[in-house]
Amino acid sequence: MLLSASWVEPHRGGTPGPRSGGTVNRWSEGLYSRGWRAPGGTGPSGRHAEPTPSAVTVLYYDCFAGISGDMHLGALLDLGVEEAFVRATLARLPLAGYALRVGRARRSGVAGTRVEVVLDGSIPQPPRHLTDVLAILEVGGLPTRTAARAREAFERLARAEARVHGCPVEEVHFHEVGAADALVDVVGGMAALEALGVERVLASTVELGGGTVVCAHGRLPVPAPATAELLRGAPTRRGGAPFEATTPTGAALLATLVEAYTDTPALRVDRIGYGLGAQEGLLPNALRVFIGEEAARRGATEPIVELACNIDDMSPEIHGYVLERLLAAGAADAWLTPLVMKKGRPGTLVSAVCAPALEETLTDLLLAETTTLGVRRRGVERTALAREVREVVTRFGPLPVKVALRDGEPLKAKPEYEACRRVAEREGIPLREVYDEVFRELARARDG
Repeated sequence: MLLSASWVEPHRGGTPGPRSGGTVNRWSEGLYSRGWRAPGGTGPSGRHAEPTPSAVTVLYYDCFAGISGDMHLGALLDLGVEEAFVRATLARLPLAGYALRVGRARRSGVAGTRVEVVLDGSIPQPPRHLTDVLAILEVGGLPTRTAARAREAFERLARAEARVHGCPVEEVHFHEVGAADALVDVVGGMAALEALGVERVLASTVELGGGTVVCAHGRLPVPAPATAELLRGAPTRRGGAPFEATTPTGAALLATLVEAYTDTPALRVDRIGYGLGAQEGLLPNALRVFIGEEAARRGATEPIVELACNIDDMSPEIHGYVLERLLAAGAADAWLTPLVMKKGRPGTLVSAVCAPALEETLTDLLLAETTTLGVRRRGVERTALAREVREVVTRFGPLPVKVALRDGEPLKAKPEYEACRRVAEREGIPLREVYDEVFRELARARDG
């Protein structure tokens, strides 16, 4: 037995199924021991399917009518995630005063799943700070990746609200999104996503809606300021619906989960789900989701765009900020290179690579945020290994590692920085010590 004690299978619903057929190396054999499933294994319904190592499981959000927390959870349930699994996960939270209502409904002739969080008026739901929300997630004993994703969504919300209101993150009151319904929508959605065994998340251009919305701060234009902040750099459109089509919670889910935006995904679609909102209109108030496969690339290529500009007249303090903005807007990578420019001036080459769909967005960002008068672009191709996140058991508890696969087989792995950083801060030890522990366990797993 090679990896029997080191790897923990993330809960994806249903019953774990063994990997079938084929010859594997010791590294991958260890990964597949004790029921660890490859993409294409047992699904949320418990049915077994043959693994397809050459394919990557992709979830695609078609946000033609926007996205909200309840629409997101409803859409994933509509794909086949077991309702009982989501309820069991939510039951771990120290949260009272709500009931989860799930049923079938129609919007403009389209049938789907409608999720409603019904609050008990006799049990008040106080406005919560970020620390209150994170405490609820921490003591809930949620699966590691579900908790991490939910935590990131609320942290992104808090940062967006802080920027909008001009106050420190610690002073942000979540109001609507800190209430029980937002916690249920976010945690339930993250649990359902994990149950689906998704490896990549893509999304379409996001419909924001129109008009105004009433919230704790009064009547605000659509998109709400926090929504607009969260979707900076993402492709959006307005006016497709006369109401708030995308909520701050929905925007936070996209900002947390989506790897790239495209209106032309190349997928072999397996299932389609519809999560319905509360509005009625000519456009179905629904989030449509597709789950399917895209071929893992080994030796194959994918098109990307490289953007670049030379700068010799901008404060160095701004360079780091520009990189952060580029990455937050969806750049696959961004970097700085020192240059010697004309007349011997020291300069900086600012570079970024992105999906073709984000070229215009990132070009506009560079023109707005830097002193450059022009941005160069060139189409390039890259070969990319498929990536998955798994957990390795350490003396600090289970920690996520990113596994790169070639031809469906694990090739290399490395710790996830944010999770290791939180452990280092919690334990009061150097970050490298956490990394060393993870690498030791990986070596034990690999060497048997």
